[in-house]
Amino acid sequence: MNTQRWMSTHFFSFFLTWGIFLPYWSGWMIQTKGISVSEASLIMSIGLVARGLSTLFAFPYLLERVSNKALLNIAGIGTLAALLSYIPADSFTALLIVTVILHIFYPTLMPALDSVAGVLVQSKQLKHYGKSRQWGSIGFVSVGILLTVFTGMFGDDMIFWALLLGISCFVALSLTNGPEILSKKPQISQSVKVNILDLFKTKHFLVVLIIVVLLQAAHAAYYNYGYIFLQEIHAPIYLIGVIINIAVIAEIIFFSMADKRFNRFSPGTLLALAAAGSSLRWVLVFAFPNVVVFCIAQTLHAFSFAMGHYAFMKYLTTNIPHTHIPKAQGMYSAFALSWSTAVFTRFGGFLYEIEPRFAFIGMLACSLPAMFIALGYRKLEVEKDVLVSAEVR
Repeated sequence: MNTQRWMSTHFFSFFLTWGIFLPYWSGWMIQTKGISVSEASLIMSIGLVARGLSTLFAFPYLLERVSNKALLNIAGIGTLAALLSYIPADSFTALLIVTVILHIFYPTLMPALDSVAGVLVQSKQLKHYGKSRQWGSIGFVSVGILLTVFTGMFGDDMIFWALLLGISCFVALSLTNGPEILSKKPQISQSVKVNILDLFKTKHFLVVLIIVVLLQAAHAAYYNYGYIFLQEIHAPIYLIGVIINIAVIAEIIFFSMADKRFNRFSPGTLLALAAAGSSLRWVLVFAFPNVVVFCIAQTLHAFSFAMGHYAFMKYLTTNIPHTHIPKAQGMYSAFALSWSTAVFTRFGGFLYEIEPRFAFIGMLACSLPAMFIALGYRKLEVEKDVLVSAEVR
C-alpha cells in the first residue's frame, strides 16, 4: 500500500467511527443502558473533561517520547479495551468509569492522525494532505446514513456494535506495516520547548480564545441530544442519519470554498458571522420543532462550527509564531472542544429534561456573548487598520 492510500485509509476508518460516536453515543446510553438524560449528560461532561486533559497534556507528552505509529497503537488498543468494557457496564458508576477511560484514549487518535500526516508531508512521502483528509469526511457522512438503516431494522444496539467493529478495523490497520519514518522515536530538543503562558503575551489571543470557546460550547446540546431530539419530533428513523449529516456536508462545502471566498475577511468579522449564524440556528430549532426546519438549521453548521474554526486557524497563522502553534491548538482542543462543551452538556441536559427545545435555546448563553465579544474584537481590528494606513501615509 502506498503512503497516500495508507493515510487515506486511516482517516476514513477513524472518522467512520467518529461519525458513530459523536452524534449517537449519548442516545445509545440513554436508550440501551436505561440511564436518564441528566445522567448521560453528566457522564459525557466528565468524559469531556478527561478528553481535554488527555489532549492538552498526555498527547504532547507521549508524542515527545514514542513514535507516531506506537502512539496510534496505544490509543487504538486503549479505545478497543474501553469499548469492550461497556458490555458488562450496567450501572451509572460503571458507565462513568468506562466513559472516562474511553475519552482518555479515543479522541487522542484525532490529533495523532494529524501529527502522522504532518510528518509524512514534511518528509515528502505524502503529496496531498487534503486528498487523504477528505476520506475522513466521506467516512463520517457515509456511516451516519448507513447506521440509521441498521438501527431502523435492528434497534439502537447496532450503534455499539458498529462502533466496536469500526474501532477493531482501525486497530487492525494500525498494527499492519506503515511508512518507516513513523516508527522512529522523536528527538527531544530543549531549545524549542514553549511555555503555554507565552501564548497570552500575543495580542488578542485571550479574546479570540474566549470567542471560540463560546462558539464550540454552543454545540453541546446538538452533539449530545440531537439524535434523541429528532426522535422526539418524529423524524423518520431511516432519515435521521441523513439529517445529522446535512451539517457535515455544509461544513465540507464551506471548507472547500473558504480560502477563495472568505480569505479577505478578518478573523473578527468571521467570528462575528459565525456567532450570528450559531444564534440563528438554535432559535430556529427552538421556535420550529419540526423536521423540515431542523434540516434547514443544519446548514448553519457551516457558520456555527466551520466558520468559527476557520477564523481561529486564520488568526493562528497570522498572529502566532510557528513554534507556538501546537500549544495553541492544544489549548483550543482542551478548552473549546472539550471543557466548555462538558459544562454546557450538563447545562443542556438539565434544560432538556424540563423541555427538549430548551436545551437548544439555552445555547444562546454561549453564542450571543460570543457575537458581542467578536464585534468588539472586530472594532479593534478596524482601528488597527486605520492606524496602519495613517502611518503608511
